[in-house]
Amino acid sequence: MYQLDIVLKKGNNLAIRDRTGTSDPYVKFKIAGKEVFRSKTIHKNLNPMWDERATLLVESLRDPLYVKVFDYDFGLQDDFMGSAYLFLESLEHQRTLEVTLDLKDPHYPDHNLGSLELSVTLSPREGDMRDACQSMRLSDLHRKAQLWRGIVSISLIEGRGLQPMDANGRSDPYVKFRMGHQKYKSKTIPKTLNPQWREQFDFHMYEEQGGYVDITVWDKDAGKKDDFMGRCTIDLSLLSKEHTHKLELPLEEGQGVLVMLVTLTASAAVSISDLSVNVLDDPHERHQIKQRYSLWRSLHNLKDVGVVQVKVIRAEGLMAADVTGKSDPFCIVELSNDRLQTHTVYKNLNPEWNKVFTFNVKDIHSVLEVTVYDEDRDRSADFLGKVAIPLLNIQNGERKAYALKSKELTGPTKGVIFLEIDVIFNAVKAGLRTLIPIEQKYIEEEPRVSKQLLLRNFNRVRRCIMFLINTGYYINSCFEWDSPQRSICAFVLFVVLVWNFELYMIPLALLLPLAWNYILITSGKDTRQDVDHPTHKYHPTSVSKQAMEDLMEDEDEDFDKDDRDSERKGFMNKLYAIQDVCISVQNALDEVASYGERIKNTFNWTVPFLSWLAIVALGMATVIVYFIPLRYIVLAWGVNKFTKKLRDPYTIDNNEILDFLSRVPSDVQVVQYRELKLDPNPSPNKRKKNNPG
Repeated sequence: MYQLDIVLKKGNNLAIRDRTGTSDPYVKFKIAGKEVFRSKTIHKNLNPMWDERATLLVESLRDPLYVKVFDYDFGLQDDFMGSAYLFLESLEHQRTLEVTLDLKDPHYPDHNLGSLELSVTLSPREGDMRDACQSMRLSDLHRKAQLWRGIVSISLIEGRGLQPMDANGRSDPYVKFRMGHQKYKSKTIPKTLNPQWREQFDFHMYEEQGGYVDITVWDKDAGKKDDFMGRCTIDLSLLSKEHTHKLELPLEEGQGVLVMLVTLTASAAVSISDLSVNVLDDPHERHQIKQRYSLWRSLHNLKDVGVVQVKVIRAEGLMAADVTGKSDPFCIVELSNDRLQTHTVYKNLNPEWNKVFTFNVKDIHSVLEVTVYDEDRDRSADFLGKVAIPLLNIQNGERKAYALKSKELTGPTKGVIFLEIDVIFNAVKAGLRTLIPIEQKYIEEEPRVSKQLLLRNFNRVRRCIMFLINTGYYINSCFEWDSPQRSICAFVLFVVLVWNFELYMIPLALLLPLAWNYILITSGKDTRQDVDHPTHKYHPTSVSKQAMEDLMEDEDEDFDKDDRDSERKGFMNKLYAIQDVCISVQNALDEVASYGERIKNTFNWTVPFLSWLAIVALGMATVIVYFIPLRYIVLAWGVNKFTKKLRDPYTIDNNEILDFLSRVPSDVQVVQYRELKLDPNPSPNKRKKNNPG
């Protein structure tokens, strides 16, 4: 075991990658295919000064340090600026060496891409490192680099005096945020130069000194590429922690100001450990955690809803992804935007990880995603399988085998994974958290146009519409006296209800189907229809928006050299417009169908916690409307609405009913979260011994 201390000093005469004749360079260090360090980005500089320190623990000197330099491009793929190797075997021990690395491009070895200056010290580590630390291997170091040191909460409030980009003298602005690999995009505000967004985004802060948040503003254009309106940067190292800062940031390369609130808070309780170090297995620790989330502390720190502990035991019968008939599997565990990773078990289809992951729960309706990948040194990891488990579906302390699914979570793939999960949470906090906006994910796939997906969403909307039409036919049949008994009962019920109608009967009526379905389910007469498995797969002709943008950029570069520039650009703009319209229609159908399915799934007890929460809310509404005159209720509502902005000028508006429905799974999500039945033929007790060779 060796300790490698590196000081990344500066770069000299680096390659130009931007149209402005400069670059935004940052540096990555890799050992044995694993990224172990990433520097901050120095903007618009070909001779950047970093002066950053990194301490790495390496097991073997045979693997060189691979240094790569990239040009940061917001919203696009970062450009390669050169690479070099530092061979550790050639370094003297316990002596600081000044090293200059000449950067090269393997495809164009004759090109001069500049150099990096480093200070390097290699020292052997003595003693049994296992006693000093449970795991100091390089793979563990890579994992620990994912443990963030804090959370950056950004509330995007408004823009003032933005640059007009459209012919009508206005713009359709939206904002993109990027901090490292974390990305967010705001909603688009149409036809304004003074947009009001009032959206919140949370980032993980990995660097002790803070880091940078890059912000760009764009004008949305249907049928052509979006226009750039300006950029700004937040230097987090200048902001104090545990305090909300109001920032008014002028836009560079544009005009106007962005107003936002930025808060830096302490790290959430996330950790990785071996099975031997397990907090919830200690009765004393478990009792303390239960006390922290007891009902008596329901109003203390409302954002801290609970804690979840995930034991990733092992996997069996994985897919062979390498030509040797083996795989190099590792596992990623995600909860909302919290993302942690196990070490890699090399050349094995039945890996054992035996790791424990602990997360804070900010929303009890979050879904735990466990994904298994095959590590490849020279390219991105290969997907092996995935499971998605809603926290409310977890049986505490049960060691369970989950059949792995495909990327879309609609069908099985090869292999099973063994997990043991515990969730401890406060039900009152969880209920209150349901009524505020759901946290956005910063890692999301680009929207794609797909004939199958479009057809599936159309059929989902048609089912919702047919339900309404059939309900109308049923009511009309009472007027037509198709069934005299039914018509007589409906007529008597109509007269009684109209004669005795009171406003409180509306929420009371909504309670009746909830109660009726609950009685049917508890009596074993579950009338819920099984949801069909959506068989959607991305069609070969599916086109992502980013791919279309890349294609357009490539085309633009070629067309500049051609006389038919405007004609071809017009063709690409038409393609882009068609794709944009198809995505809008596809997403609109999905949204309409999802809300219809979520209302249905609320009443049929798909998620019992949410159905009970609906009963409590409707019960309270019934009591309030029964005892309090309507004029007082409307008056209180109106006073609250009119004074909301006066009491808190930067409050983020939300609709509690829509926030509640966003937590109810649609029929597509019900299928994705459903566990697959395990193949009864392979027995876990007869599994093959792990074979490293």
